[in-house]
Amino acid sequence: MLTDLSKALLQRRAAGLYRTRTISDGPQSTRMTIDGETFLAFCSNDYLALANDPELLAAASLGLERYGIGAGASHLINGHSQAHHELEKALADFTRFPRTLLFSTGYMANMAVATALLGRHDAIFADRFNHASLNDAALLSQASLRRYHHLDLDHLESQLTQTPAKCKLVMTDAVFSMDGDCAPIGDLLVLCQRFGAWLLVDDAHGFGVLGEQGRGSLFQTHFPENHVPHLIYMATLGKAAGVAGAFVAAQTEVIETLIQQGRTYGYTTASPPLLAHTLLTSLQIIAQQSWRREQLVRLIERLRQGLVSLPWQLLPSTTAIQPLLVRDNEQALQLSAALRERGIWVPAIRPPTVPKGTARLRITLSAAHTLAEIDQLTLTLRDLKNTL
Repeated sequence: MLTDLSKALLQRRAAGLYRTRTISDGPQSTRMTIDGETFLAFCSNDYLALANDPELLAAASLGLERYGIGAGASHLINGHSQAHHELEKALADFTRFPRTLLFSTGYMANMAVATALLGRHDAIFADRFNHASLNDAALLSQASLRRYHHLDLDHLESQLTQTPAKCKLVMTDAVFSMDGDCAPIGDLLVLCQRFGAWLLVDDAHGFGVLGEQGRGSLFQTHFPENHVPHLIYMATLGKAAGVAGAFVAAQTEVIETLIQQGRTYGYTTASPPLLAHTLLTSLQIIAQQSWRREQLVRLIERLRQGLVSLPWQLLPSTTAIQPLLVRDNEQALQLSAALRERGIWVPAIRPPTVPKGTARLRITLSAAHTLAEIDQLTLTLRDLKNTL
């Protein structure tokens, strides 16, 4: 058995797909110590530069003093603290949904939605570029899984037309984590309403960054405060919000069903209450400090201007995720390594995270980056185009 594993690992390495872990020392920042060296980093999902914000550090200290470290039990025993309760109410107000429910991770949140609402005789329809957590949730639900072409609503409509399933769920990323493009949520809502289907929107990379006051992708355009009943919204709290965890926002009946039947909710220890306490401050900063999002917009525009006419294709993203398409696995690794030699950390992303033949550098921006740091990256890439 070990011999078989060794052969499989060697094959993965030969294909340029072998992953290794690096060790960072210190807080998230645009300048990070990784494996003992300091780099200018473009690899974090800390979009609003909150992961080491002094206000959040102070809130965490107060939360630690009040609640200790561990929750000690699941939410359904005695692990549901006042901090968890207040955060759920604050998130419901912020996203303008009737109720929200906290989860330890976005992976667990998506698992709970799919498995609690659907079963063997139901059907799930998923964008082909969805995050792995949505795909795994669909498989675990035992519902029939049908994947539609990326952002192709005509293909989705034809699938919805053909299904005999009574209970249907369409699931999509709001901002796709590897391409940085956005789902047409308004059109998806209309389509799901026509066919009596649930719509699960995973806004891991939009919450805090997009929409009015950072309320998320739903609020990029006018969105009704009385949400349509078939919409289920999931967002994570470890990216733009700077801490950890996730939440599901939906109608009261959906949230109560997740409490009763969501296995990843009921059968795990609640997240540390000090994190929920910290997130209350994070939510206030997201709503009040619009300069962070404004800075991101400036950085995105500067980066895209600087990467014009490179041999590698910059995908059409207006978000903090800016993928540079290299295509070949080894070339993507070589380009990433060449940047590291020059003190810049940008990860190479390869299959199966992205489709075969679409290996890339995934450049992610933070409000803490400066225009000068953006220029340093673009000038270095322009220099490298003649050497690789």
